[in-house]
Amino acid sequence: MAKTSSKITSSSTAEYFAKNLQQVGFSSPTKAVLTTLKEAFDNAIDACEENGILPNIRVVIEKHGNGSLKNTDRILIRVEDNGPGIDIKHVPMVFGEYLASSKFGQGRCSRGQQGIGISAATTWALQTSATGVKVITKMKDQRKALSCFVHTDLRKNKGILKNKELISWDKEQGTLVEFLIDGRVQLKGEGGVLNYLRGNILLNPHLSLEYKLPDMKETRVSRVVEDVPEIPKSTQPHPQTMKLGEFMAYGRAFGRKRVKEWLLTDFSRVTAKAALEIVKHAGLNKAILDKTVSSLTDDQYKKIFSGVQSTEFSSPSTQSVMSIGEKALSLSILRLGDVDYFSVVSRKPTICDFKPVQAEIAIARLKNKINEGENVVQVLRFANRVPLQFDKASCAIVKSISSINWKSYGLKQTRGNLPQGPYIIAVSVISPFIKFKNASKETIDASEDLVAEIRKGLMKAGQGLSRHLRKEHKANELESKIQHIEKFSPILVDTLCKILDYGPKRKSKAEEGLRKILGRDNKTAEKELSIVEQRLDKHLQQQKERLSMFSKEDELIDEKNVSSMDAIDLDSSKEKKVVNEKNHRIELPHEDSSTSQNKKKRMVQVSLFEEDDENLIANNLQSLGKNKKKKTSKKMKLELSKKKVSKKKVSKKKASKKKVSKKKVAKKKVSKK
Repeated sequence: MAKTSSKITSSSTAEYFAKNLQQVGFSSPTKAVLTTLKEAFDNAIDACEENGILPNIRVVIEKHGNGSLKNTDRILIRVEDNGPGIDIKHVPMVFGEYLASSKFGQGRCSRGQQGIGISAATTWALQTSATGVKVITKMKDQRKALSCFVHTDLRKNKGILKNKELISWDKEQGTLVEFLIDGRVQLKGEGGVLNYLRGNILLNPHLSLEYKLPDMKETRVSRVVEDVPEIPKSTQPHPQTMKLGEFMAYGRAFGRKRVKEWLLTDFSRVTAKAALEIVKHAGLNKAILDKTVSSLTDDQYKKIFSGVQSTEFSSPSTQSVMSIGEKALSLSILRLGDVDYFSVVSRKPTICDFKPVQAEIAIARLKNKINEGENVVQVLRFANRVPLQFDKASCAIVKSISSINWKSYGLKQTRGNLPQGPYIIAVSVISPFIKFKNASKETIDASEDLVAEIRKGLMKAGQGLSRHLRKEHKANELESKIQHIEKFSPILVDTLCKILDYGPKRKSKAEEGLRKILGRDNKTAEKELSIVEQRLDKHLQQQKERLSMFSKEDELIDEKNVSSMDAIDLDSSKEKKVVNEKNHRIELPHEDSSTSQNKKKRMVQVSLFEEDDENLIANNLQSLGKNKKKKTSKKMKLELSKKKVSKKKVSKKKASKKKVSKKKVAKKKVSKK
């Protein structure tokens, strides 16, 4: 039998994902459109948040004819942001290279981490339209923007720039990404584009979004919060969250570092006392703490690892969790539609499966769907602020909702299923280490700790909902009783009036009294209110007219007084102010006959006004008098200053004449001698 020789070849990461794109969300034309949009959108909002920029994002999805694949359309997806832009040397790595990421292994919450999704979208665009991805990016200090196409070299797992050029762009900074792919656009439904955008609007209250979708008008949603969320701090791994091989590989990366220093600085929640306990439980000598990590043998690593598992540590830090907050979530719910009730619960960060986790829950009731009471509630699932839209049944969030008895909170529910009613139940799970079931991040693994934590938040939100429903039920019962009384009260009043021989006046009074007792006497209140408003309008108009007449007359009086003051000389007039040069006191003149007559006219006008207006008019008179006094005093001061200057000049001339005369006398004496 002849031997067969077969060559063993290796493939790059890009080649693997190019042949298995269904693992990262490109399993169908509908999912391909949504996954491409999701990856571009997540990158845009992450870039803005990490640089402290309030995100302004614009999304455009258009159909451009038929696609190359069967039963598909050629879809253009464009996402534009106002982020910091991308350096030219990083553009091929971001869009064309798999596993190239700035967020991988940082130990904090972020939407994307591995650097797979956007590169997979580029690969899908290459496979279906052979165009790659078009990128326009500009940084703040750059005059022109970079425009290029990015392709992926599948064998080398490298990005390639094509058609690179510098163009003028009216934006100060930002990035525009454009994909041309084969797919199908699904707008509505749980896996629709609208549901995805709606989820981002809910969990990102600081987001301003514009989107233009096929067969729809352009829509703009403004932000409701002006604060950029704080980026959580990166934390070191907890020693009990690692497996043996991971623990050994992590230690060998630190080389000549001492074991004690490695345990204290490169792990979280490890103290000097805990390090001694690890060595004690491992059955090793304390001297091993002074050795270098690179000198440890595999057997010593295994013993240290077993000592770690036997030692009690504090729970992992929750500083790496980025929460939304009840206030911001409450404001954001109102952007979903016409909401008449909502309940928001933000749980404190806790530890689930030795990983920091925070659950936030919102329940809202929509007015326009109240008649659709038999339909199942709409569930919005989120993981690190990213909407999850597929594989709902096996998700930890749906299992948590289905496991609660919603009948006790006033909702309809069949056993083991989701509740019914015009409600939206939104659940957000935030953690730097979320356990997803697949690489496409479509569903969260339903661990017992996580399900229990989500249930606690749901039950607390349900309690608020049940209280509201009970109040509504009582109000409806009271309204039905009042309507019942209203229905039979005319018969009751009529029969009583007949028995007691009362006339129509007494009957009408009885009916009015019943209406007041029942709180239905709205007509009389509305009439009285309209009468009062009419009277108020008339009064305000009269007041405006009177004040306008008064101000016009005062202006005429001021003009006459000013002209007379300019025409008459201060020195010749007897009725003007006399200035005493010694003490600089000002004596006011007697009033002119014209001014006294004007004052009399004013007093007559004041008497015609209502009592409420007298104070206002008196204040106006005082202000006018003050203005006149100010004008006259200014003129008097100017004249006084002029007189002083003239006197000084005269005195100087006299002094100079005296000096000249003295000199002449002295000269005469000299000549005589």
